[in-house]
Amino acid sequence: MTLLLKNITKRFGQFTAVNDLTLEVPENEMFGFLGANGAGKTTTFRMVLGLIDQTEGTITWNGKGINYSTTPEIGYLPEERGLYPKMKVMDQIVYLARLRGMKKQEIVKELDIWLERFNVPEYKHKKIEELSKGNQQKIQFIAAVIHKPKLLILDEPFSGLDPVNVELLKEAVIEMKENGTTIVFSSHRMEHVEELCENLCIMHHGTPVVHGELKTIKRSFGKKNISIHADFDLSSLQEVEGVLKWKKSTEGVRLQVESESIAEKVFQHVVSLGFVRKFELEEPSLHDIFIEKVGSSYE
Repeated sequence: MTLLLKNITKRFGQFTAVNDLTLEVPENEMFGFLGANGAGKTTTFRMVLGLIDQTEGTITWNGKGINYSTTPEIGYLPEERGLYPKMKVMDQIVYLARLRGMKKQEIVKELDIWLERFNVPEYKHKKIEELSKGNQQKIQFIAAVIHKPKLLILDEPFSGLDPVNVELLKEAVIEMKENGTTIVFSSHRMEHVEELCENLCIMHHGTPVVHGELKTIKRSFGKKNISIHADFDLSSLQEVEGVLKWKKSTEGVRLQVESESIAEKVFQHVVSLGFVRKFELEEPSLHDIFIEKVGSSYE
């Protein structure tokens, strides 16, 4: 089951929020969807979900349009919290899951499994407003996945979570992918996308600026990072032609260089100065690529 967006454009009056976006999200894959605030990610998600109509282009899931009949197949975790604060956790989940076509008995059984998994079984009969932000996020996640969707859209799923709970949710997401769910995943945390996604798209002002397989994107970026540990002054490396960035680290420096041939030149220079404890050439990080494509205004 493939999610296909073809030449999608969305205009609000004179403003173009998404401009000629074409994407294919393969079955049983986690696809990274990145962009600074205002890049068009949430607008795209809302079009995929059928909450708003595209101005131009077509969106299909498994070869068909997305409408009320496909609702039980799709799960969505919005960036903004969307739970009713006065409702109790069980009542909230039962209400939302029944909208997805589940029966109450099945919902309660699944809810117990999820609450146990997330170490919060005691919250079943608590009001949403009584929970911390992080625990509200867990309940929101359960609401998005309890009906075992075939397509899951996660918009900033780890926001408001501490590292332990990030790992809990991450494990759940990976398990869903392994069980056949296609996942579109948006995050400001580049390391999560690098860890979880094989393919990705970076949006900028509504237009895709990078799209493809993460490995291929990194290889074609050209620029390389070097980590050097040594007991002598490395500031002279700033003067080597082809060194683009120089940053002090706890045990030495990190450089960004134009190419592997420049890395070789840096290596020759460093070994001529003294004993080098570490010289490591690294692929560019997704953060490097993002900043290059979207600009240093992104934070």
